[in-house]
Amino acid sequence: MKIENFSLPNFGDIQKPANDKAKTSFGDALKDSIKKVSELEKDAGQEMEKLVKMENTDIQSTMIAVEKADLSFRMMMQIRNKIISAYEEIMRMQV
Repeated sequence: MKIENFSLPNFGDIQKPANDKAKTSFGDALKDSIKKVSELEKDAGQEMEKLVKMENTDIQSTMIAVEKADLSFRMMMQIRNKIISAYEEIMRMQV
C-alpha cells in the first residue's frame, strides 16, 4: 500500500495584517478587553434594575447578562494572574 504525500495548506504561513489598524500593542488589547468587561458588567446591572422595577419580566435575559459579566470577569482575573506569574518568572531569571 502506497502512502501519498500530503500537505496542509497555509499551515505555518505567518498571516500578516492587512492594514496598520490590525497592529495593536498588548497594552491596547488589554485596555480594550477591560473596557468590554466593564460594559458587560454595566449591562448586567441595567438588566437587574429593569427586572427589579418590573420593566422587564424576562428573567432569562437578565441571567444571561449576569453570567456573561461573571464569566468575562473571571477570565480577566485569570489572565491577570497569568501575566503576574509570567512577570514573577522573568524577575527570577538570572542575567
